[in-house]
Amino acid sequence: MKRQYFGTDGVRGPYGGPVVNEPFAARLGLAAARWARAAGAPVGSTVLLGRDTRASGPALLSAVAAGLRAGGLAPVSLGVAPTPAVARAVRARGAPLGVVITASHNPAADNGIKFFASGGLQLTDADEAAIESLLPAPESTPPWREAPLPPEEDATAAYSADLAALLPAAALAGWRIVVDAAHGATAGTTPVVLRRLGAEIHALGTAPDGTNINDGLGSEHPERLAREVTALGARLGVAHDGDGDRCILCDETGAILDGDEILVILALDALRRGTLDANTLVATVQSNLGVDAAIRAAGGRVERTDVGDRHVLARLLALGARLGGESSGHIIDLSASPTGDGLAAVLGVLAVMRSSGLPLSELRRSLRKFPQGTRNLRVAEKKPLADCPAIRAEIAALETELGTAGRVMVRFSGTEPKIRLLAEAGDDSTVMSALHRLESAVKRDLPMPV
Repeated sequence: MKRQYFGTDGVRGPYGGPVVNEPFAARLGLAAARWARAAGAPVGSTVLLGRDTRASGPALLSAVAAGLRAGGLAPVSLGVAPTPAVARAVRARGAPLGVVITASHNPAADNGIKFFASGGLQLTDADEAAIESLLPAPESTPPWREAPLPPEEDATAAYSADLAALLPAAALAGWRIVVDAAHGATAGTTPVVLRRLGAEIHALGTAPDGTNINDGLGSEHPERLAREVTALGARLGVAHDGDGDRCILCDETGAILDGDEILVILALDALRRGTLDANTLVATVQSNLGVDAAIRAAGGRVERTDVGDRHVLARLLALGARLGGESSGHIIDLSASPTGDGLAAVLGVLAVMRSSGLPLSELRRSLRKFPQGTRNLRVAEKKPLADCPAIRAEIAALETELGTAGRVMVRFSGTEPKIRLLAEAGDDSTVMSALHRLESAVKRDLPMPV
């Protein structure tokens, strides 16, 4: 069944728009409750809800809670908490369902709703389609304005303690680290954990006001992070997105590391220690081809999935593997977390730095990237690519020309009205030419915004 409302990472859009609003949130909460009950959740089962720091979060959380209560479940608010903290709490407490109100890296004007199933695992496409099929009619919207919640519980203390235990006590004594929390949900966790481990922290983006999440800071805007790292002589910098399920890093020279570089550092270390389960790293189709070359040279292999960290998780579980992620910085290490966890990924890299004695600028050299280029084009309509003859023809021509020395990819964003183009090849000029050809094909097939 095709999903109408769920995208690559839950339901997301402008707050107050046709989807992300309180009445729809209440209906979605009721549908999720029906789905959980059908899967065996008893009446009165606790559902854990968290949110990021957006001003629209409390109202949407209350509305989802109203729907959950109307469906026979007992919602409990965890307040502001990183997404992985909610997933971890769902697993720890044996809850049948978790909910996070967040739009991740999107601007403050957006918001969204995503769910975790039993065990803190992300929902599958089939799960999300099933929830959509159980949506009540608009006239049956639960009375979300009448949904008081019990006092908020604190999930961040347990989360911070668990994550700090991933490294030895005082492991980071003498380390200077810059942390950019994007004025988001990690403002009260990542700096706390790293300080607990002994690090001297210079914090950015830790004063959320409801409107400044991701505003010029965070994983989407690492420029200030890089400047601060070099100015302060820090060992590294860390930047999260708004809900903390991903991270990017900055080495001591001010160079930015994306998710591909983080994955290779973690995977090569695990291969050396013989702890990379199934000898396999799972990446998405968007990761650079250099990832495959680096892992293959070390005796491992890379499995690729569709874009979306839930697809990575599904492949990890199917293969019995534990490590995977996306170039955007979603890193899943099932030995540390049931979902993508930016702080867990940071701690993993810090462990490699400690054991190897190498700075981040040296560790990142393990990945030699193929030249890559991307373009994101706004479109007025997401027409199926099967109905776009110019795009299909250009992709086929480029794939023939590039052979095994490169690749192209065209896909629609799951959360925004955009089409995303990617090209990799042996040199920059070939990449730029491929992107230009793809963009021209897109403009022939798809209407552009006025």
